[in-house]
Amino acid sequence: MRSTIFTILPLVALVSTAPAPLIARSPPNIPSASTAQAQLADLRVAAQGPQDGYSRDLFPHWITQSGTCNTRETVLKRDGTGVVTDSACASTSGSWFSPYDGATWSAASDVDIDHVVPLSNAWKSGAASWTTPRRQAFANDLSNPQLIAVTDNVNQAKGDQGPETWKP
Repeated sequence: MRSTIFTILPLVALVSTAPAPLIARSPPNIPSASTAQAQLADLRVAAQGPQDGYSRDLFPHWITQSGTCNTRETVLKRDGTGVVTDSACASTSGSWFSPYDGATWSAASDVDIDHVVPLSNAWKSGAASWTTPRRQAFANDLSNPQLIAVTDNVNQAKGDQGPETWKP
């Protein structure tokens, strides 16, 4: 009996020091299923407009949000776990879980901030007629589920496909 206790104690120590699983964080204000269904039912569907005149530069993005932190850095902190930043607000360590592919990353350079509705998709859906301040607000929207930290190459493969054609 005594040897059993001494055998179990080291196992208990291993279990208690194992890192906790990384919990996926969510962007803000994701609607409930019933709210989303109601919003979709009220959505006016129209043909996409042309890509003519589109430039990513027409959507000023990664603007300063607070202090030295821009939008990208703010989303990295929001969506990451244990994120440590330097004096310039760059993430020096942390963990990020990508809901698109289930991967976990420990380097911010492996993570892109995805515009769930890509900027070019927004352009073809009406943003071509928006003012620059309105496009800037859309490109840096931290109060709706528009920006999310994801695996960089998955986001790059998505490109400018909108949610109507690209699903993770």
